[in-house]
Amino acid sequence: MAMIANGQSINLTTDAYPGVKFVGKDQPRSIRAWTPARATSSGGHGPQPEQKLLPGMFTRVAVIAGDVKQYLTLPQTAITYTPYGATVFLAQKKAGGSDKDLIAQQSFVTLGLTRGDQVAVLKGVSEGTWSSTSGQLKADQRRAVIVDNSVLPANDPRPSPQEQ
Repeated sequence: MAMIANGQSINLTTDAYPGVKFVGKDQPRSIRAWTPARATSSGGHGPQPEQKLLPGMFTRVAVIAGDVKQYLTLPQTAITYTPYGATVFLAQKKAGGSDKDLIAQQSFVTLGLTRGDQVAVLKGVSEGTWSSTSGQLKADQRRAVIVDNSVLPANDPRPSPQEQ
């Protein structure tokens, strides 16, 4: 509740009107003080003249809180979790070598939020760096890396474990 402030936008939906989104503003001190008469339907052009929302209706309320943030993310399969910290294996260009001469370089990372199959990396990896998503148990520092993108990791926002 600490992220909720007076005047924040609220999106409200109800099963009584599928596909219609009502928009409103949070009233001082409490979301409960927000009344259906102050909502606007999908277009957001003034109060709802039809009075579709009535007191006592079941609704879903989403409070628009915070700013959109951009994160550098990696698939969760790229992260190796160990007692001394999380690490990833990065493909670094070999000193004096061409772009195809890559070696494995283990890097400690600071992780952030997780969404689906992706985890935010706050420190330890820069944008554009190649990382390993499989074979970390066989990886070794400064060993040659072969890039094989024939199998890509999943990027499912709502993964569900599958039993085999």
